[in-house]
Amino acid sequence: MIKDSEFVIKLLREYGMVDATQVYAARTAAMDSGSDDIVGELVKNGVIDQEELVNMLAQQYGMEVMDLREYDIPDEVIRNFRGDYARYYNVIPVAMDDQLFTIAMGDPTNVELLDTLRYLLGGDVDAVIAPEDQIAAAIAKYYPEENEDVSSSDKDVDISVTDELVFDKESSSDPGREDDDTPLIRLVSKLIIDAYKMRASDIHFEPQEKRYRVRYRIDGALREVDGPPKYMQANFTSRIKIMSHMDITEKRIPQDGRIQISVGDKELDLRVSSIPTVFGESIVMRILDKSSIQLDIPRLGFYADDLELVTKIINYPDGIFLVTGPTGSGKTTSLYAFLNTINTTARKLITVEDPIEYQLPGVNQVQVDRYVDMTFAAALRSMLRQAPNIIMVGEIRDLETAEIAINAALTGHLVFSTLHTNDAPGAVTRLVDMGVKPFLVATALRAAMAQRLLRRVCKECAAPYTPSAAEKRILGLSDEYLANHQFVKGKGCRHCGFTGYRGRVGIYEIFLITEEIARLIFANETSGTLRSFARKNGMRSLRDDALRKAEAGISTLEEVIFVTLRDEN
Repeated sequence: MIKDSEFVIKLLREYGMVDATQVYAARTAAMDSGSDDIVGELVKNGVIDQEELVNMLAQQYGMEVMDLREYDIPDEVIRNFRGDYARYYNVIPVAMDDQLFTIAMGDPTNVELLDTLRYLLGGDVDAVIAPEDQIAAAIAKYYPEENEDVSSSDKDVDISVTDELVFDKESSSDPGREDDDTPLIRLVSKLIIDAYKMRASDIHFEPQEKRYRVRYRIDGALREVDGPPKYMQANFTSRIKIMSHMDITEKRIPQDGRIQISVGDKELDLRVSSIPTVFGESIVMRILDKSSIQLDIPRLGFYADDLELVTKIINYPDGIFLVTGPTGSGKTTSLYAFLNTINTTARKLITVEDPIEYQLPGVNQVQVDRYVDMTFAAALRSMLRQAPNIIMVGEIRDLETAEIAINAALTGHLVFSTLHTNDAPGAVTRLVDMGVKPFLVATALRAAMAQRLLRRVCKECAAPYTPSAAEKRILGLSDEYLANHQFVKGKGCRHCGFTGYRGRVGIYEIFLITEEIARLIFANETSGTLRSFARKNGMRSLRDDALRKAEAGISTLEEVIFVTLRDEN
């Protein structure tokens, strides 16, 4: 069946192969039969010859015509091209050279088909044109359905070219897992597996006006990859929503879901968010690798002096320790590392999270569930009856949660939590803005730590470089300073995806509440005043810590400026 029948009919008219009366008759016959294959009706009724049609299309599209009746397709080609692909897309492979497949197709107007096959095959695809009846005969000859070598397990899991994607029992029983959907299932699976292999933290599926964009967030930066054709957008969205147990009939409101899968021996959790946009539903998948969470504090990127200070803070008997920073800055990872370090049989630890990103052995973790009124505040209030030593609140979002956390700190509990502020002293202002009395903040708060993530220079392509004039000006680097420090920058290689960076490291600003700072908080001084006083008394800013890591060759001055642009010295 020709996808763009109207365009082909226009060509047939221009070539003088049909007239208006014949087209009208074919269109009427197609409508009567409930079909839109007008070109097929012209061929069926003998108005045009199929071989003449193929020759005309080949001339128009500059393609080679192939007679499949006189061609024996090599066994190797057949073995490396799945029969369900051939039947689903009505194509037949005719040649293979390394990663290049040559396929015979009957409809050259379907240009998106080649893009789809490139995804599924993991390589390039070229095409020749052949009559559709010859393609159908070749498919029946080389891929007889009763002999199709498809194992039973292939129907239960999504398999990429080299890896296996296994869903948990709940996910694998979804209603979208049908044989006809196999190519779509494999395409979705391949994008997830590729994202995991490339160390992506998120996958963004973004509908645009004329295309369907896919981007991976790798080391904090978005990188666009080849996306599926635009015409597959609706099916693609439905497939992901089915996998994550969302309502596929609801397209007007945001939805959240979850997928649990295994890739090889790795257990992955995918947190899925869908939101309606002008051109369709935008979907973001957060990839959580349960085996990769870093629970060793020294490996988070602390220098010895900061490590000593953090170790002192997390061993306080009571009080609140807040970790601040934007979404994706590693706050939860830091808190998990702190909890893991102080988790002993002599202490009872309870957390309340939304969501529980990783399971910590020996820690009682509570999931927020607003549908049953299990909010942060409600969970925290109940947790106190469990007589814990240490409490972690995923995030302080409102006055009620803040007041309960502070009361817990004042009654002998050590409380860890997060806030969304730009710097560490800003945590004080944020609590006061929520409605917490300054004297309570001054009494309960022990420390606040702001953090960000810097991209690491790729070790494989790192090379010395001279800072630019702009970098020197923005960072205020003197000639004397530059004479005593050498900086590096990645040139870009296959190991780092030609970005010059691979992996990330934390930078930290630790705001310790001393007696003097407590008095300033009690007096309701501004965040700027608190920051200036702390800086004068030795607090290292985010930019200071970032610059130390650039000096050590861990990151670049470019990253220092980008990540700490708002940091005021």
